[in-house]
Amino acid sequence: MSQSIHHGIKVNELTDGIRPIQDASTAVIGIVCTATADAGNASSALDAAIPIGQPVLITDVKAAIDVAGTAGTLKPTLEAISDHTRPIIVAVRVDDPGPDVDPEDPTLDDNAKAGVDTLLTAESLLGVRPRILGAPGLDTQAVTTKLVSAAKKLRAMAYAKVNAANIPAAKLYRGGFAARELMLLWPNTNSAFSGDLIARTLGQRARIDQEIGWHKTLSNMALEGVMGTDIPIFHDYHGVDTESALLNSDQITTLVRMNGWRLWGNRTCSDEPLFAFESAVRTAQVLQDEIAAGLVWAIDKPITRTLYRDVEETINARFRQLVSAGRLIGGSAWIDPDNNPASQLAQGKIIVDYDFTPCAPAESITLNQRITDRYYGDLALAA
Repeated sequence: MSQSIHHGIKVNELTDGIRPIQDASTAVIGIVCTATADAGNASSALDAAIPIGQPVLITDVKAAIDVAGTAGTLKPTLEAISDHTRPIIVAVRVDDPGPDVDPEDPTLDDNAKAGVDTLLTAESLLGVRPRILGAPGLDTQAVTTKLVSAAKKLRAMAYAKVNAANIPAAKLYRGGFAARELMLLWPNTNSAFSGDLIARTLGQRARIDQEIGWHKTLSNMALEGVMGTDIPIFHDYHGVDTESALLNSDQITTLVRMNGWRLWGNRTCSDEPLFAFESAVRTAQVLQDEIAAGLVWAIDKPITRTLYRDVEETINARFRQLVSAGRLIGGSAWIDPDNNPASQLAQGKIIVDYDFTPCAPAESITLNQRITDRYYGDLALAA
């Protein structure tokens, strides 16, 4: 019986090898705000564009400002953000019970907390995950606690004000939090809008992500549109006995006047020293998401030596890219045989280890100054 003969060229398509890991989108802002408009067309336009209780994707900030209403926190928040950049924003509008409600009534807090929970639905409904969270003007202690909870789930950072009238009260307020996903700021700008500093911080954070990267902290970055603070803060970068240094020592980022008005402070509210710096937290968050998403292709592949090699090299290739780009000091991934016994592999389970070193900010630079007469010798020779 004759056998079939292939006379020509046969191509086998092989799918072994590493896969590129894509950048995580970190410059996505998530905000919870209130907004009201005059009766009539303006109110109808607001309700249609940003209905209460639903996450809304904003890609054109200027257009959103035009329909953001005449009162509430939404319009000034969008204006402050737009002074810095034109990011993607997920906005959740919540109902404001109005000025006639008893100040002790928790209704607005409850509405704002529900709005924070709604941010968690953004990825499934809108296709984007907010990474920079805030509720400018609504961030009471209860709402800030809810923001922290959402930030943990979204692998995001929350930025909130310190609700205090002076430095001792600010230090006391700071003691109520212990979360690496939170950065507290104080005092506010001298704007009539109580959430102005937080709104501008959200915009600046998104701009830094877009122009520099998530590895750069907020500190020493000028805020646009700031004319001053509602409480003056003494700052001198030569000294340690300053109000700004006192606030920073308690992990409170402040606002100082130095070639414009600048955010001053690198630290989160973490109770774990490894995540004291904002840059360390965001680096860890980005790596978690990028590496996990970058290994989806490996799920359900046969466990072979080739798969081992491809998984390790996929992660290590990404580390090399980030080191080359200056976003990471170093990192490496490996599959340890001791962590992957035959009995575990037979159940389809693989454990991959990796470590990394984030870029710490140059928070303190020491200059050693000396006085000497040795340069008079050069003067004599020149004569």
